[in-house]
Order: sequence, then structure tokens, then C-alpha cells
Amino acid sequence: MEALYREVEGVLETQSGYIGGDVPNATYEMVCSGTTGHAEAVHIRFDPKQVSYEHLLQLFWENHNPFQANGQGVNIGDQYRSAIFVHNEEQRKLAEASIAELQKTSDRVVATGVEEAGDFIRAEEYHQQYYEKQGALGRFFR
Repeated sequence: MEALYREVEGVLETQSGYIGGDVPNATYEMVCSGTTGHAEAVHIRFDPKQVSYEHLLQLFWENHNPFQANGQGVNIGDQYRSAIFVHNEEQRKLAEASIAELQKTSDRVVATGVEEAGDFIRAEEYHQQYYEKQGALGRFFR
């Protein structure tokens, strides 16, 4: 998701990291253990004059499986849960409304939750811009 959002006009910065847990300064290994309560996430800093929060949500739904609880694809565990972490009440309302709209179009239950954004822990450097570093970006943006 980080690579996708980096390509959006109005997105000023993205960071891979961990959020939603209760262990300060958690590392990748700690988060993967499933004991910290964190989810792997992308923090997005954007200019709302250039790109709307609703558009960012739309991209999330188009590129993410909202029906899989506690995982994405082969990545299984609470740290891979489908969640939108919100910073304020307006974001909460928009996120919940987008979930309700998505649910209207599907017989499957949307597993994505809305959680309060607490402290975000920036992931280790090797996780930042991962697809670019792996030379795999071209597979996603052709």
C-alpha cells in the first residue's frame, strides 16, 4: 500500500510502520510475534487541498481485501488485520460511511475495523519504500 499511495498527487509522505499496540518502540520481530497488539500499517501525510480523504479511502478499498479478518492473502495474524486508523472524528465518520457503502454492495461481511490512531512506530529502514528497494515497483504500476 505504501508504494501505491506514494504515487498519488497530494500525498506528501508515506511511512511503513506499526500502530494500535501497547508496547512502546516495538520492532518488526516483536509485532510478528502477535503479542504487541500492533498492526502493520502505512502512515500517510497528505494535503487535503490536493487529495481528499475519501479518495484515499477509495484507493484502500480498491487495493485491499476488506473481507479477510486477521490477514491479507497469505499473511495471517492480528498484525495483518484490516483496519483504518483515524486521527479525528471527521475521519472516523468518513471511514465508517465508506465501510457502510462497501457493505451495501457485497453479501460478504466487511471485516475492516475503524480504530483510534495512537502512537505510530516507524518501521525499520529496510521496510520503507520496500517495493522500490526490491526492484518490484514496475510490476504494480504499468
